[in-house]
Amino acid sequence: MTVVTKQDLIQSIQDSLQYISYYHPPDFIKALNEAYQREESDAARDAMAQILINSRLCAEGQRPICQDTGIVNVFLTVGMEVRFDTDLSLDGMINEGVRRAYQSTDNVLRASVLADPAGNRTNTKDNTPAVIHTELVPGDKFEVHVAAKGGGSEAKSKLAMLNPSEDIVDWVVKTVPSMGAGWCPPGVLGIGIGGTVEKAVLMAKRSLMEPVDIHDLQARGAINRAEELRLEIFDKVNSLGIGAQGLGGLTTVLDVKVMDYPTHAANLPVAMIPNCAATRHTHFVLDGSGPAVLDVPQLSDWPEITWEAGPNSRQVNLDTVTREEVATWQPGETLLISGKMLTGRDAAHKRIRDLIAAGEDLPKGVDLNGRFIYYVGPVDPVGDEIVGPAGPTTATRMDSFTEMMLDKTGLLGMIGKAERGPTAIEAIKKHQAVYLMAVGGAAFLVSKAIRKSRVVAFEDLGMEAIHEFEVKDMPVTVAVDARGESVHITGPRNWRSRIGKLPIVEV
Repeated sequence: MTVVTKQDLIQSIQDSLQYISYYHPPDFIKALNEAYQREESDAARDAMAQILINSRLCAEGQRPICQDTGIVNVFLTVGMEVRFDTDLSLDGMINEGVRRAYQSTDNVLRASVLADPAGNRTNTKDNTPAVIHTELVPGDKFEVHVAAKGGGSEAKSKLAMLNPSEDIVDWVVKTVPSMGAGWCPPGVLGIGIGGTVEKAVLMAKRSLMEPVDIHDLQARGAINRAEELRLEIFDKVNSLGIGAQGLGGLTTVLDVKVMDYPTHAANLPVAMIPNCAATRHTHFVLDGSGPAVLDVPQLSDWPEITWEAGPNSRQVNLDTVTREEVATWQPGETLLISGKMLTGRDAAHKRIRDLIAAGEDLPKGVDLNGRFIYYVGPVDPVGDEIVGPAGPTTATRMDSFTEMMLDKTGLLGMIGKAERGPTAIEAIKKHQAVYLMAVGGAAFLVSKAIRKSRVVAFEDLGMEAIHEFEVKDMPVTVAVDARGESVHITGPRNWRSRIGKLPIVEV
């Protein structure tokens, strides 16, 4: 009989969440580096370089890989001979570990879990409760898989109830382009097939906890249909040409995971969930001898990559830039931006919209005329940091506000992650504004460009408050120019054509 104490489990959960906030799994780093070495698209290769450099910096500094430190997912496999020395429930112990991990002052993890999600949407302040799945099995082992799932990749989850005669691969190939790039490729696709709808989704999520090993499977060959699907989907999704950050390139996924389960004869439920470039998960077993011991990766597991702006990169002063200058910027061009910008996400945009609709003035310090806004919710700083990891959030969430912001505030440009949708692109074109893209999955690296930070409005919104950042040589890409051309449309289309395995289709 194995006896697991309350303190051992709480400590193990706390340590695991801290660990995965700043350490990528070594298998993921290896696969990403191999993809980086193979990549022929300059834009995608540049993005992967930033992700790899960011990962190493986080490992060295023990700071979060991504500003979105995720909602906690825990899969428990509990042997029926395991006993717990505790006055708390199993879920209670897990949540206490989560609470301590996210409230650590040594490495602040951003609280992003909201209670009353359809109502007041109140931040729980400690990222509890976790989403916990428990399975009872014979034996005396207690296995735990811990993951932190960011909102960007989680938001791109897909579920379909196919007819039994429909082709799963066709559905995946059709669906992945519709996910956009807000899930921060290159990552891993988890696919659950069969069971019932909720079982399919659960299998998709659980499959993402497995090692990145598609190259081993390619070498030995498939031995069942699930493995055949992994290989076929891996090849065809990469043939879409979506590439890193959706900029167009050879690698969109580093692996594909498939789990299946018997299902009703009339149905074929299929779920697909991506893991982003900030893949965060670990696995441990408690045997009663103490808390989990997590193996620390060696720095030699990371490639030594340096990032330098290309010779044609344009230096931009945000404090003096004009609409005429913006009009000369080209899609796909790298800019190194310096000067002051404001930040703002969904909640801040909604408040601005409400103030404008009521005929009220914006708060002092929120003058957006001729300025740029950065879609970010940064991690709090520790020590002598100006700001914690501060990578961009998914820009399409702000699409519904774009026309209002450009028309009513005089905003000149926006900085975010991934693509913009058609309504935002049309507004950008109409107002001759611009949208710039920073790399998702490089949050700590981005923060190094921030020289000053202060809250200027809506302090009660926490990480969603409006900050003023002063930056120096922050690298961004012109993603939508003043004429409305989007690199997230042209880049994947061009690379899909160059790869030449799949026909060109309009998404």
